[in-house]
Amino acid sequence: MKNAFKVGGIFEVSCYDRYGNLKWRDEAKNAGTVVGLNHMLETEFRSGAAITAWFIGLISNNSYTNVQENDTLASHANWTEGNPYAGNRPGWTANAAANKIMTNNNTVDFTINANATVKGAFLASNNSGTGGTLWCTALFGGGDQAVTIGDTLKITYTLTGSTT
Repeated sequence: MKNAFKVGGIFEVSCYDRYGNLKWRDEAKNAGTVVGLNHMLETEFRSGAAITAWFIGLISNNSYTNVQENDTLASHANWTEGNPYAGNRPGWTANAAANKIMTNNNTVDFTINANATVKGAFLASNNSGTGGTLWCTALFGGGDQAVTIGDTLKITYTLTGSTT
C-alpha cells in the first residue's frame, strides 16, 4: 500500500449585492504552482525564509486562456489579475493548523467598484505588483462569475494536508 502526501486548498466565495442579498456562491479548488511548492520545500527542509503574510487576488476573464503550474506573479502570460476593487490585495490571515487543516476565521472581503467578470482567485505573498511568491491559482467550479458595482465578495481559503 502506498500513501501519498497531498496539500491542497479551496477558495469558498460568496457574492452579496449592495443590500446584503446573496447573488451567488462558488468554490475554486486550487492548482499549486512550482514556485509555491518549491518555497514550501525550501522553507521546511532547508533554510528558506518563511513568508508570514499572504494575500488573495482575483483572476480576470479578460485575455484568459489557462492557468499553468509554472505561473509566477511576474510571469503568467495566459491570465491577468482582475481588480474591480480599490486598493491592494487583501490579506489572508490563517488560524493555527489543526487536524491537517488551516483556514481563516474572518472572510477576506473585496468591495467591488467596477462591473467585471472573474474566473477565480489566487494566493500570493505580496499585496500588490509582480514580486513575491504565487502559491496557487484556482478557477471557479461553476464557471465565470459576474460582479457589479456595490457587490461584496467574501472569501474563505482553506488549506488541507492529507496522507492518503
